[in-house]
Amino acid sequence: MLAARAPELVGRLLPDGRREGHEWVHASLNGTSRRSLSVHLTGRKAGVWSDFASGDAGDALDLVAAVVCAGKLRDAIAWARAWLGLADGPAPSEQRRPPPPAPDPAEAARAEAATRGAAIKLFLAGAETLAGTPVAAYLAGRGIDLAELTRQPRSLRYHPALWNRESHRHWPAMLAGITDAAGDMVAVHRTWLALAEDGRWRKAPLQDPKMSLGRLAGGAVRLWRGASGKPLARAPHDETVAIGEGIETALSVVMACPELRVLYAVSLANMANVVLPPAVHTVILLKDEDGANVATTRAFARAIDAFQTQGRSVRVARPPVGKDFNDALLAEAV
Repeated sequence: MLAARAPELVGRLLPDGRREGHEWVHASLNGTSRRSLSVHLTGRKAGVWSDFASGDAGDALDLVAAVVCAGKLRDAIAWARAWLGLADGPAPSEQRRPPPPAPDPAEAARAEAATRGAAIKLFLAGAETLAGTPVAAYLAGRGIDLAELTRQPRSLRYHPALWNRESHRHWPAMLAGITDAAGDMVAVHRTWLALAEDGRWRKAPLQDPKMSLGRLAGGAVRLWRGASGKPLARAPHDETVAIGEGIETALSVVMACPELRVLYAVSLANMANVVLPPAVHTVILLKDEDGANVATTRAFARAIDAFQTQGRSVRVARPPVGKDFNDALLAEAV
């Protein structure tokens, strides 16, 4: 019952957070990170949450316990029953954690630098060649055959055994380097993979099989340079860039339109923040049709407005079939 009312619940427990797509994003419960706690709001994972800074995670009842019941599950049950209108008496008094002290700017800078260093180290530890790896097999299963391209995206790597905190074990993973406007790596995106019973490589059976490490605001994964073959910083005048919110979506466009320069924004919320050089005249935003809501509609509108405000021409591309361009690519292959 808590999960069914997840959007209302997080507004009650975590009022300082904000909705991003199908998740509610909030600061860490221990105050060490500004945006490390996320709660699923819809679908079968509604109410499931993870605090990537502290390592805490659980379902909706665990969230109640962590936020207002000092970790006591019995008190959380009583609180939940009262909030849901199932109890006769009042809810137990809330025991919220005291607000964390204001972060020290120097300490915050050191922490960010350390995380960035860890992200770079992780990416460099991955194998550069994807051919014959689970990453290539996973992408091929999604209709993305890298062998058909003239070159492999240099921003992608393969890690044979990457630790996953949620499952407390290692999985094979696809790594994607996230770079800033200057082309310097600032974060890494991870997609954990698993061999399914049908013999195909798929995303690992995790609550969050995709996660980023590092501060990605303004950055993007540079998947494809397009016809010019030049780095983004030296893009030709009047260049056109396509930006997608999903890595499979963006790679599907690479397969269909290799003449285009294609970037992966990592998230819809970050799409408006992607920094482009002045030479880019036209931006094509790849829109997923996976069910519109107020948050996603506003986030996409922010991206359109951001690039138009910069004086760029903005076009919106929608998949001809399915919920995204990967669905369209797979439909075309049938």
